Amino acid sequence: MKLEKICVGGWFQRTHLHLREIYHFLKEGDSPLDLDKRKLKSFQKNLKLKTAEMKVEDLEYVELNNDYNVKVKIYEDGLIVLSKKPESTIKNEIQKLTSYYETRLSPGLSYIFSLGAPIPKELAGIKTIYPYFVVINNANKIDINKLLKDFQQKKYFEIKEKTFEIYRGNKLYIINNIEEKISNIEKFIQEQIFIREFRGQMHRYLNLHRIIWERIAEVKESGKIKGKNVGPFKDKIESYSKTINLIEARINQMGVYVHTREVIVKNDKELSRFMNILKLKYETLSNTLEYIKEIWKMTKNYVNSAINLFSAIRAESTQSSVQNLAVITAMGVGATLIGLFTKKAPEFTWFGATYFFALAFIGYATNKLIKIIYQNRMYKIKETKIVKDIK
Repeated sequence: MKLEKICVGGWFQRTHLHLREIYHFLKEGDSPLDLDKRKLKSFQKNLKLKTAEMKVEDLEYVELNNDYNVKVKIYEDGLIVLSKKPESTIKNEIQKLTSYYETRLSPGLSYIFSLGAPIPKELAGIKTIYPYFVVINNANKIDINKLLKDFQQKKYFEIKEKTFEIYRGNKLYIINNIEEKISNIEKFIQEQIFIREFRGQMHRYLNLHRIIWERIAEVKESGKIKGKNVGPFKDKIESYSKTINLIEARINQMGVYVHTREVIVKNDKELSRFMNILKLKYETLSNTLEYIKEIWKMTKNYVNSAINLFSAIRAESTQSSVQNLAVITAMGVGATLIGLFTKKAPEFTWFGATYFFALAFIGYATNKLIKIIYQNRMYKIKETKIVKDIK
């Protein structure tokens, strides 16, 4: 068995405009944006670049070579593929690839795209689980099983063709090259990274929909809420609304990327032998994306209805409190007026001063008491209950 190449990669929505910004940063250590020039130079230096070239295949991409012998391709649609010819064990080489991405490449790219619409905090902390692709030549069954065992991977499936074989674990793809061109295998790996990352993003959006829905439903379906909890809960729902708007924009962009990749693959004759694996993948991604769009639309409507509902409860709580304070204030003013009309002009005395402060304290204490009462009062949440479907 000969170890040919190891690849890892990721994908996030980018365009040709972003690729130009990346290329400018790599070549010049600079950016036309209002970013710290010293930081940009530091990030560029940290990459230890030997070369950075703009190239064109079906899509434009930037190819980097560095002191660590890691080849990086960054495509205009946001796909990033890192590859390395092995110099030591597979585990060491994978560690080198992931370390280069996480500690050198990713920080620089994150900084040059740090302006503009933010990544929602619910997604910002998610660490990507890279698919690891190991390309080997003419391996036998024993070699394959040993590799899977070394990485503690259970075999999910295997595909056997005349010119190549694929064995897939959870995070490991083993491609056994029998007589396929390595360039075709690299193209196949790129598509597999794109498909997996695209699917992974949609799955995260689906899970985020579930989390937001359940957090709101937990309160709404209880049927009541304390007055003091209405404001903070409404603020939380409004933060969900901002997150939904940010993610909705990203979801609406995703269809273009699937279509472009699908067209490229179907028009590439050299990838014809991989079509048994790829042919329905893009259609499935498109169908799943439409499902996620509808789910997200429903989530947005649910959040907006929750904002309206809790705004009404908050208004009711505030109005009741204000009305009661108004009654107490009117009673106090009335008592004062009666005293003025039934007594002679007031004179300053210690008793009068004490009486005044006592009244002021009673008014303050009454105000506090009313606030506490309405903060702890339970308000009914009136809404039509919906039978849950499986999401």
